[in-house]
Amino acid sequence: MNIQPMPGYIVVQPEEAKTKTASGLYLPENAKDQQKTAKVVAVGSAVTEVKVGEKVLYKNEYETTKVKSGKQEYIIVSAKNLIATVK
Repeated sequence: MNIQPMPGYIVVQPEEAKTKTASGLYLPENAKDQQKTAKVVAVGSAVTEVKVGEKVLYKNEYETTKVKSGKQEYIIVSAKNLIATVK
C-alpha cells in the first residue's frame, strides 16, 4: 500500500460485514451497513492511540474518505472518529 495519512488520520481496511449470525440467521442489508470495524494499515504521525495491525471501531461514515490502491479498498478516518479498539 502506498498511502501515508497526514497527521491525525489513519488508513483502515474495512472488514466484510457479516451476512449471518452465529445462530444461523441471515442479516438484512441495513443491519450489515452498521458494522464499522476495520484493521489499521497506516497511522499518521500525530496519532498515538492505535498501532498498525489493530482492529478498531469507527463512527460517522460521512466523515471518511474511501480510496482504492490496486484492487484493495481503504478508508481514511480521522483519529477523533475512533470509538474503540477490538481485541
